[in-house]
Amino acid sequence: MHWWRVLGIGLLTTVFWAQDSPESVQPPAKRFEKRVVISGLAGPWELTWGPDQMLWITERMGKRIVRVHPASGEKTVAVTIPEVSAPGGQDGLMGMALHPDLLKGTGNDFVYAAYTYQDRTKPADLRVDDAASPYRYLYGKIVRFRYDPTRQQLLEPKDLITGLPAGNDHNAYRLKIGPDRKLYLTVGDQGNNQLGNFCLPVLAQRLPTSAEIRKKDFSSYEGKSLRLNLNGSIPSDNPKLGGVVSHVYTVGHRNTQGIDFGPDGTLYAAEHGPKTDDEINILTKGSNYGWPHVAGLKDNKAYEYARWAEAKTPCRQLRFSDLAIHPSVPREPETAFTKPFVEPIATLFTVPTGFNFEDPKCAGGYYICWPTVGISGVEFYGGYPKGIPGWDKVLLITTLKRGSIYVLPLTPDGQKAAGKMSRYFRAENRYRDTAISPDGLTIYAATDAGGLAESLTGAVTSQMQDSGAILAFTYEGEGAPIPEPVVTGSSSQPGARPQTSGGPPPQFTAQQAADGKRAYDGYCAVCHGSTLTNGTFGTPLAGDYFRTKWSGQTVHAFLEKSRTMPPSAPNSLPAKVYADAVAYIFELNGAQPGSSPLPATGDALKGMWIQ
Repeated sequence: MHWWRVLGIGLLTTVFWAQDSPESVQPPAKRFEKRVVISGLAGPWELTWGPDQMLWITERMGKRIVRVHPASGEKTVAVTIPEVSAPGGQDGLMGMALHPDLLKGTGNDFVYAAYTYQDRTKPADLRVDDAASPYRYLYGKIVRFRYDPTRQQLLEPKDLITGLPAGNDHNAYRLKIGPDRKLYLTVGDQGNNQLGNFCLPVLAQRLPTSAEIRKKDFSSYEGKSLRLNLNGSIPSDNPKLGGVVSHVYTVGHRNTQGIDFGPDGTLYAAEHGPKTDDEINILTKGSNYGWPHVAGLKDNKAYEYARWAEAKTPCRQLRFSDLAIHPSVPREPETAFTKPFVEPIATLFTVPTGFNFEDPKCAGGYYICWPTVGISGVEFYGGYPKGIPGWDKVLLITTLKRGSIYVLPLTPDGQKAAGKMSRYFRAENRYRDTAISPDGLTIYAATDAGGLAESLTGAVTSQMQDSGAILAFTYEGEGAPIPEPVVTGSSSQPGARPQTSGGPPPQFTAQQAADGKRAYDGYCAVCHGSTLTNGTFGTPLAGDYFRTKWSGQTVHAFLEKSRTMPPSAPNSLPAKVYADAVAYIFELNGAQPGSSPLPATGDALKGMWIQ
């Protein structure tokens, strides 16, 4: 293993009262040593310290649960789950929870996993236009495995609940077992009302009916947190919402990717905001958290609820924008929401109306410069007698696009934020989850295998510093941190390519581009954005970025690059789908349709040039 010293760099700073702005974070004052435990994992998602002194990890795209030795990095595959379906960037094998009695000799050597799968025994999702789409029959489930310590294998899979909502965006699927020995699962709003799903309404406020529960129709579970018995059934003491007791524990969520329990049973949650107001919440039985009517506090700052599905101009004729809402789209301020709801204990971050969401330093990836940090996990830290000084009761908050772990201090009762937040372990990474060593002195962090993040220069990068890794940050002492060195050439902004005179421009038809729009919205928009420039995971496919990177290259080269998508299943789509989507991309970059379609294969592609 290679060792080197890395200390968090902090930006931004203020006290957490009612509002938290992008200038609200103080520099860290503790030193840590960084070590790469293991790298090259296929999308590590859940990271948990096990009773066997091993790190238990789910690989979202790898469809595996693995155990990794925290010192040597030696990996053992506990199970591979073939039925896991991971067609995009926010699905696959995600949540995992270890039974509290695992390896304690009680017969409860169980491990629980939440993942997406294909289920053609259930109704098709008619919101997915393409009958061949992998999202047409994509659902979620929770499965229980029995761990055999002799064989070091997870065996005897048993479905606890099936048919949960799943789609191409905002699945959430963080899974925990509470001190009450109930399963808690988060379910996102499916990314509706934005990007490629902008014509679909958000159902985060819709409650299940008794008829739906009898039929095991869980479509109303979008945008909720769930509480289940360990056999998947509905706890009798779950809240009665709208007169119905279901698995639903809380409502009004966008994309809660992180939950964790404090030692007193307080349930903390980390939730993605839209352009502002990532939230840290405390989840309580039967409570409403406001989405999509409110983001963060009900303050009418920088967020309005725009109901694209209800536009007077048919929604499919519109082009979605985060910045310019079409005048035919109904919209309402946050104060229009009058139902009781629970405000977050902290936001990352709140800004005034009129904030510039197109910071030129993030040109080609404006999303990275938005006030949101992309919170992906939350971990309670405290109660370690010889742990990190001053961190008696704090939350560790992992972030995706901001490449850091934020530390949020809590009040002595753990119910509110207290003092200032700090930013640690800044790097060109997307941090997905954390685990803590038993002595409290080492923080383990999982990183995404790819995506977009903030570069160390404050711009945008698509090159991950530690791709698909588990990192160990071990506390060394107090003092000013040593700055992370700027990685040369880390920015995703492409250098200018030599221009080639080439030949004719791309050839495609208007109908092919129209077909390509449907293909792009169904398969690509979730990563690259509905406008090709507002994606949260993939690089821009239009504008200056696209022209700089691709002008003077052949259509063949770009089409071959497209076949490497989606990341979890390269070349998995029909050849015509790739060609149609590429035609749509060319049209949005100014190419004019003609009378001949773009072929899916053949030498003719090598004779067409991107202008």
